[in-house]
Amino acid sequence: MKSKNKLITMCVVCVLSVIGMILTLTFGGKKQKTPEFTPPPFEVSAQNGIPDVRDNSWTKIYQDGMSFTAYICGRVNVNDMCADLYFTNIAENTVWLKLRISDGKDNILSETGLIRPGEYVKSVRFIHVPSAGSDIKLKIMAYEADTYYSAGAVSLNTTLGF
Repeated sequence: MKSKNKLITMCVVCVLSVIGMILTLTFGGKKQKTPEFTPPPFEVSAQNGIPDVRDNSWTKIYQDGMSFTAYICGRVNVNDMCADLYFTNIAENTVWLKLRISDGKDNILSETGLIRPGEYVKSVRFIHVPSAGSDIKLKIMAYEADTYYSAGAVSLNTTLGF
């Protein structure tokens, strides 16, 4: 009789354990939801064509192996919270480009929206302007059209002028 009670007790414990495991797996664990990707917006101030830049600081950005070519003024002079950079995505590119300017601690100072091939952004507005001579980074990010997959990025280190 005792062995029959032990067997019943062990069966009940096993069944309850299995039910507990199933409930824990189904409802118990914190599920980490993958954050939804929000595509960056397109730049509303983008203009078609190639800008007329008379300043010799307008620089071609390209190295072997890069999937894009861009142009930008490497001399960043701020006037009234804005800087003329003439950030250009040439018509021959097949990617969308975006520019982010950050300080030495990677705080974002300014950012454009996406620009399509054959477009440029003349000026960017700064959120915060560090003092003259501060180190800044110009980061150009490329996105495959329509998929938003990364097509590479390049960073340029420079100093802020006024």
